[in-house]
Amino acid sequence: MTCRSADGPALLRTFAAAVAHFEAHADEIDALNVFPVPDGDTGSNMLATLRAALQEAEELPPGERQVGRVAAAISFGALMGARGNSGVILSQIFRGMSEAVKGRKRLNGLDLAHALAAGRETAYAAVAKPVEGTILTVIREASAAAVTSAERDPDIEGVLTATVEQAERAVARTPSLLPILREAGVVDSGGQGLYRLFQGALLSLVGGAEIAIPTPSGVAPRRAALVAHADDGFGYETMYLLTASAKALDVDAIRSALEQMGDSVLVAGDARALKIHVHNDRPDAVIAFGLEQGALSRISVENLDNQARDVREARAGAFTGDATAMAAIEPVEPLVAAAGAGTSAAATEDGAAAEGISVVAVAAGEGLERVFGSVVPAGRGLGRVCEVRIVRGGQSANPSTGELLSAIRAAPTRHVIVLPNNPNVKLAAQQAAALVPEKRVAVVPTRNGAEGIAALLGMDPAKGADENAIVMLQAARSIQSLQVTDAVRDARIGRTKVKKGQTIVLDPDDGLVARGNDRHATVLKGIGALTAGFELVSIYYGSDVALAEAEAMGSAVTGAFDGIDVELINGGQPHYHYLIATE
Repeated sequence: MTCRSADGPALLRTFAAAVAHFEAHADEIDALNVFPVPDGDTGSNMLATLRAALQEAEELPPGERQVGRVAAAISFGALMGARGNSGVILSQIFRGMSEAVKGRKRLNGLDLAHALAAGRETAYAAVAKPVEGTILTVIREASAAAVTSAERDPDIEGVLTATVEQAERAVARTPSLLPILREAGVVDSGGQGLYRLFQGALLSLVGGAEIAIPTPSGVAPRRAALVAHADDGFGYETMYLLTASAKALDVDAIRSALEQMGDSVLVAGDARALKIHVHNDRPDAVIAFGLEQGALSRISVENLDNQARDVREARAGAFTGDATAMAAIEPVEPLVAAAGAGTSAAATEDGAAAEGISVVAVAAGEGLERVFGSVVPAGRGLGRVCEVRIVRGGQSANPSTGELLSAIRAAPTRHVIVLPNNPNVKLAAQQAAALVPEKRVAVVPTRNGAEGIAALLGMDPAKGADENAIVMLQAARSIQSLQVTDAVRDARIGRTKVKKGQTIVLDPDDGLVARGNDRHATVLKGIGALTAGFELVSIYYGSDVALAEAEAMGSAVTGAFDGIDVELINGGQPHYHYLIATE
């Protein structure tokens, strides 16, 4: 019998089954990492977020398990437990869904569709510059399919089936929207995670089909067919609007013909008008075919090879200090959360001068923790508190929103600066900052520990969060930094093939700077690729590097570059042999 609605306990059971199904595929999702570095933790971060959400919901007393209360508990648990950017976006989806079903005791297909649409809107609003080809695309297209299905038949099973089917199609299409995914030969990991969550809910709803066994660690998941030939080059993206002329359009025949001509085929519409999207090496053939079928308008042809090149150049530009290119990667301004409703900026700045400012810094490794703690002495000076609080975390160990929130609230001052020191911690930090309206909190988007230390050195304890955030971000971006690790799998980055076990040197945005089989030689090549003019090279060596090896590396750098000083620091960071900063 088709399931037409669900109560609170049924919603909780379905969510628990969905989380279990996601867990069975967490390794698969982790393996969908664009770069061959030891931080493919999308699956782990989303799973930690989901577990926190489930735990919160399961703690509800049986008498309070109405749909609205269960959804609210899932939302709150996900909010506090969110880890990584994928976890934060997932928590925002749940937040929107929870608001849409507030006060409801039962849920039907229309309610579910409305909730998914609200989740989509909330998730998009949470990201300053939404990028298509990610989890955002998947929730957008899946929620649209849910609404269409619910308007035809409002039973939950049908709506969820449409949601899952469209989510799967949207995931398969992500490489056509993000050249960097196609280049790596993978689909988007966050989108795949959301698809698996929806799939688990549907399997539970239609009769508790068996949950798949987790993919063994180290085994790559099956990739979407459209990325099977990723190494063959990108070709052209052709799009146009096809309108029927003398006769109605045969949608299935047109789709079939286009699939023979190229890949990443999208045919959307009906017999009156279709939106066409195709990737191949012959855009002229795609256009000629369309002209045979009807009238064309809004014709667009893009060279995907050039798009991929532009992405790589933008990443390189961001690393070398090109402000225009950097702005295309991420906003180069800090996020500031206001302190108290109706409080003026001037008032909060004056208050900061009297009470001081605190810093919450995310650090991976005891050595980096010590450095952050020693840059600004804890305690009072000249009547002002100046304190650094450490939240442990980094690559493959992103702190949750709740952990960052606790540190911000525990800070003794009203003005707080947060240094995430990792791109995958930034959204969680921003989410935590927004949850403390009684304080003035600024998030400075530092990308690694070296940038965080440079930012901290630029701080003036006599000034408030707003002014300091701008100066600290400038200080962070004034240095050039590199991260050195070993490739964890064979991969292609740009036009360069990387083999498992090779040393790779990456810029702060994970752009490949150098790779090779000899670690010292590869590091020297990476430093040599930096913009000339630096006088100091700071080398933070990781937990797997012995002091003798670090000293040998320092000597190699000193011998290779004239007129520079080399500073060796025990960073103790995991996964990355060296974190290098030049200034």
